Amino acid sequence: MIRFNLKRGIRRHVSTLRRLACHLWFRFVVCSGGKSRSTYRMLLPSPPSKRGNVGGRKGERGSEGHVAKARTTFDGGADSDLVALKISLLGDHQIGKTSFLAKYVGDGKEQNGAKMEEGLILMDKTILVRGARISYSIWEVEGEDGSEQHVPMACKDSVAILFMFDLTSRCTLNSVISWYQKARRWNQSAILIIVGTKFDDFVKLPIDLQWTIASQARAYARALNATLFFSSTAYNINVNKIFKFITARLFDLPWTVERNLTVGEPIIDF
Repeated sequence: MIRFNLKRGIRRHVSTLRRLACHLWFRFVVCSGGKSRSTYRMLLPSPPSKRGNVGGRKGERGSEGHVAKARTTFDGGADSDLVALKISLLGDHQIGKTSFLAKYVGDGKEQNGAKMEEGLILMDKTILVRGARISYSIWEVEGEDGSEQHVPMACKDSVAILFMFDLTSRCTLNSVISWYQKARRWNQSAILIIVGTKFDDFVKLPIDLQWTIASQARAYARALNATLFFSSTAYNINVNKIFKFITARLFDLPWTVERNLTVGEPIIDF
């Protein structure tokens, strides 16, 4: 009787372990075959001859790493063709982040912006790419004292993070490292871009100072494995191009813009 009970107990435990193993394997198969990545590929296929043309540093993570973490909307209803992506803007106060964002979003009907709470602004823009609607939800941390508490909310699940600074203020450039450290605590996979604003004022500085600031900005971009853009809201320099670059990186689309390292011109370094 004791031997019989022992065998029955062993069989029961083995059966339980077997059911647990099957359940875990099923969960693994479901998660690894999730529809997020496959749906991206169906929406925006790239011609085989053009794949791999997107600018980026050697050794940098490919676009699929970002696509896998993108927040998407596929509910089978009216918005089943909508891809919802989150982008974060970080930087010191009064460096032109809100103007930059407003310039990109524009006055179209797809625009809708709101100040979610003190220190955090949200704007949306929807674009059409190869028959799919891409909705960018752009979160701006204003940069005032106390606004750093919004960094986790702004950066989680973002596919791209823009670290912005004023090209005429070196202290705001120095702050880029601090913003990077805060953002990386909450997001390890986003595309990183450093954006220098107010290029139209920057070109009025002495050429040697321009060279010094440009060299420091490029050094930071290399250290953070980020792409560098100089921009101007007043003259719409590189504003749309930055978001086109993000789209190209995310969906492995061709990127034909060349690097520009000439001091006195809007630099693009990747």
